[in-house]
Amino acid sequence: MNVRPTLPPIPFIDVAAQRRRLGRAVDDAISRVLNHCGFIMGPEVRAFESELAAFCGAKHVVTCASGTDALVLALRGMGIGPGDAVICPSFTFCATAEVAALVGATPVFVDVEAATFNIDVNGIPGAIAAAKAAGLTPKAIIPVDLFGLAADHAKIGTIAKAEGLLILDDAAQGFGASYNNRRLGTFGHATATSFFPAKPLGCYGDGGAVMTDDDALADAMRSLRVHGQGSDKYDNVRIGLASRLDTIQAAVLSEKLKIFPDEIEARNVVARRYAEGLGDVVTVPSVPAGNVSVWAQYTLRLPAGKRDAFAAALKADGIPTAIYYPIPLHKQQAYKSFPVGTRGVAVSERLAAEVISLPMHAYLDEPTQGRIIDAVRRALAV
Repeated sequence: MNVRPTLPPIPFIDVAAQRRRLGRAVDDAISRVLNHCGFIMGPEVRAFESELAAFCGAKHVVTCASGTDALVLALRGMGIGPGDAVICPSFTFCATAEVAALVGATPVFVDVEAATFNIDVNGIPGAIAAAKAAGLTPKAIIPVDLFGLAADHAKIGTIAKAEGLLILDDAAQGFGASYNNRRLGTFGHATATSFFPAKPLGCYGDGGAVMTDDDALADAMRSLRVHGQGSDKYDNVRIGLASRLDTIQAAVLSEKLKIFPDEIEARNVVARRYAEGLGDVVTVPSVPAGNVSVWAQYTLRLPAGKRDAFAAALKADGIPTAIYYPIPLHKQQAYKSFPVGTRGVAVSERLAAEVISLPMHAYLDEPTQGRIIDAVRRALAV
């Protein structure tokens, strides 16, 4: 009997490998903050905002304490509140809908496309109809660039313009990706992202940012992130919150942004190897022409009922997997009372039962990835 040797477990996301690459650059950046002691809104925050704006082409970048706060700041700055409907996909992380409820508005769920996992534009009219039937005023839509792939922003923009909807792009997983050869950050009225450590561009704690070309919106969000301040912190012109990006995190992000383009390319090399090694045995993700994914996750679709055994087989081989997301939002306890578009959310329900993600990061070398591919093929052959 042939017994495979026991190999060390593979990390799902290897943050340590990136840390080794950055080396003293991050240590020195943090030391500069420790030396000048400007821990809140220090010069590194303004520098990082300028660097991020140059990277994505946005006129304004407003950093904040988290990706969730980024969405809240944008909705508050847009004036979204009670009586308003905010359309969002059901197949996403809860923060996308959570923020609508936090500002007093009502999330209305729409389905996603099976091929891209992103919002199904054809379902938006049905979501608008459901919102109106519930006595709500459709005000905004939050498309999500799920798993690192940009949503279909051209089609979303067309329908939003026709229906008078504001667009807040949730690029928490997609920042760094490109749509029609243009980086995310300038589609719609605002783009929000997260710097949670597991994100493609992540810091060493929590952090977020909003990008916009709207001067008035940027000014409102800068006020809102510091308790709604006006001319100074004791002149409060809005009800705001405390949501500043720590200076140390900004310093870390500036160093990470320098290598981000290279990491995006590396992630795409990894994705191509997965597609070549697995495309003949399982449904692998695809990227529409003209787009570049940042591959926040590499997500397969398995036949219904096969996922648990597949995950167990990979775990036995030291290979972790993750399920994003096992329960669509419209079925979760906190969100099941909110409206659903008239076309339903059948695809979201099907994907929730089928998807499973493999290890994905910019430092996944070919031998390690080969081990993953071999294990996946073995598990699927059972």
